[in-house]
Amino acid sequence: MPGDGKTPEQGLSARGLSAHILPTSATMVGVCMTVLSIGHLAPRGEVRVAIDKLLAVDAIVFLVSAVLSFMSLRPGQSRLRYEWWGELLFICGLALLALGAVVLAFVIN
Repeated sequence: MPGDGKTPEQGLSARGLSAHILPTSATMVGVCMTVLSIGHLAPRGEVRVAIDKLLAVDAIVFLVSAVLSFMSLRPGQSRLRYEWWGELLFICGLALLALGAVVLAFVIN
């Protein structure tokens, strides 16, 4: 904003990315649960159990990412650190979800 003493990067960093990661991470928790349910179409076996555990951990990763993004929107000195960790966990969660989807695609007949 003009006249507030902040550079555009500072203003966008504190509110922009976290404001997008928060609802998206919450949505991705639901996506993990949906894929977990679809995984039950696959035959029982060790791979399905591994996918179930992977997606359960992934849902927790997205939940923690959402909490960190929320905390980064709150006023305080640690906002940028919370935002950085929330972003990192979000990217890790996406990678885990993609891995689970690829494995699931090869398990389902």
